[in-house]
Amino acid sequence: MSHRNRVAFVLAVALASSLAASAAPPDRHRDYPVQKKEDILKTLKFADAAKPGELIVDNVFGPIKVEGYGGRDVVLVAHKTIYAKTEDKAARAQEEVKLDILEKGRTVDIYVDGPFRDGERGRGERHSWHDPGYEVHYAFEIKVPFKTDVAVSTVTDGDVEVKAVDGEFDVHNVNGKILMSDVSGSGQARTVNGPLTVGFRSLPGGPCSFNTVNGDLVILLPDGLSADFRLKTFHGEIYSDFPVTALARRPAVREESKGKFFYKSDRFFGVRAGKGGPEIALDTMNGDILIKKKTA
Repeated sequence: MSHRNRVAFVLAVALASSLAASAAPPDRHRDYPVQKKEDILKTLKFADAAKPGELIVDNVFGPIKVEGYGGRDVVLVAHKTIYAKTEDKAARAQEEVKLDILEKGRTVDIYVDGPFRDGERGRGERHSWHDPGYEVHYAFEIKVPFKTDVAVSTVTDGDVEVKAVDGEFDVHNVNGKILMSDVSGSGQARTVNGPLTVGFRSLPGGPCSFNTVNGDLVILLPDGLSADFRLKTFHGEIYSDFPVTALARRPAVREESKGKFFYKSDRFFGVRAGKGGPEIALDTMNGDILIKKKTA
C-alpha cells in the first residue's frame, strides 16, 4: 500500500516440493451417532489474589478461549460433548475421560485426562491414539484476572484464543489457529496447521517466539516499536509496516558427531526496528510473515 511505510523482503526458495492445499476432511463424527452434552461451570481461586496467578489448560480435543477481566477469580465454563458409536461406548467415555482441576498456590491447572494420555501429568506425556468407539471434546471459555500468566494447549478440533491478558504466555496448538489480541508480556506461541496472529497492547516485555508450519504469521505492534527480529519462511514473503535495518547474520554453530565436525546454520535473518530491543523470532514454512502497525 503506497500510503504506508511497508518494506517487503522476498525470500527465494529452492525446495523440491511443497505442500498442496487440501480439502477439509470429512466429518469423522458421522460414525458416532450418540451424542451427550454437559456444561461445567466453576469458579476457581488463586491462593493469593494480590499476586499474579498462573493458568494452565491442557486439552486434546476442542478449543480454548481465555480472556482477562477485572475480577480476582478464574471463571471456568467447559462445554463437554461425548461422541460415541453406542450408548455403551458413551457410558465408557463418561467413566474413562475426566476433567482434572487443581488449585494449588498461584496456579490453577485444568487437565483433560483419559486413555489417550501416555505418561505422567506435566512430565512431557505424549498423546497416543486408538479408536475406543468414542471421542470426548471440551470447549473451554475461561476468564482470568488481567495480570495472569497463561500456559494453554490443545491438539485438534479447535482454535486457541487469548485476549486481554498481561503476563508470560506459552500457547500451543497442532491442528488449528492461534489468535492472541490485546496482550502484553512475553513468551511463545506455536501451531502446526493454521495461521497465528498476535496483537500486542504494549511493546513486548521480553523475548518472544512465534512459529507455525502451514499458515500466515501476523504480529501487530504499537507505534514507537524498538525490537530485533529474527525471521524465516520457506514458501512466503515477509512484510513490515515499520522501517527496519538489516542485522549481521549469526555465524553457523560448530557441532561434533562421531568424531566429525560440521557447521549448522539456523537459516534466520535479522532486522532491527527503532533502536532495537527484545528479540522477536517469527518462523513459518508455508505462509507469509506480516509485521503490522497496531491501529486504535
